[in-house]
Amino acid sequence: NKNRTLLLYTASTIILVSAASYLAVPLYRVFCSATGYAGTPNTSVERDPASLKPWLPSQGGRRIKVTFNADSSDALPWSFTPSQKEVRVLPGETALAFYTAKNEGEEDIVGIATYNITPDKVAAYFAKVECFCFEEQKLLAGEEVDLPVFFFIDRDFMDDPDMKTVDEVTLSYTFFRARRDGYGNLVPSEGPLAVKGSTEVVA
Repeated sequence: NKNRTLLLYTASTIILVSAASYLAVPLYRVFCSATGYAGTPNTSVERDPASLKPWLPSQGGRRIKVTFNADSSDALPWSFTPSQKEVRVLPGETALAFYTAKNEGEEDIVGIATYNITPDKVAAYFAKVECFCFEEQKLLAGEEVDLPVFFFIDRDFMDDPDMKTVDEVTLSYTFFRARRDGYGNLVPSEGPLAVKGSTEVVA
């Protein structure tokens, strides 16, 4: 009985550790998206609709300038730029922006983008309805694509005393070569979400 108990305990521990490793990257993304941690915009679509108020701009509110930034890894031969420099939105008002990516290399490449918001404290109010982040983006050699971002700033932004002095927000994306970890999760080749031992995604 003792041996069987020890065997079951050991097997359970191995399963739990394996599951934690498998879910580490996706859970980190979900956590950041749901809380705005580390400047990650809120992408949760399961929150109470009454708590996120798109389509209904705040009456008498001030417009917030949203600027766009784009970077790419030195190891990725892509040009990556925002199609517009900035937009001005009322909290609760939806907006559509575009980025342009072009594969300047001589081979097909799969990339993946990460993103963040500055100031960090605004991230919990910045909701992306649609974007290209954390998705596999395959570009053929010489191919150029437009990548949309559909977003809004929660109307509750206006009621937060910590937001009173915030008039400008920057949405930044960085493209990396895409890799897969041992469990098949898509991860960037560099940065905090990179996974040691991951393999490059073949285009």
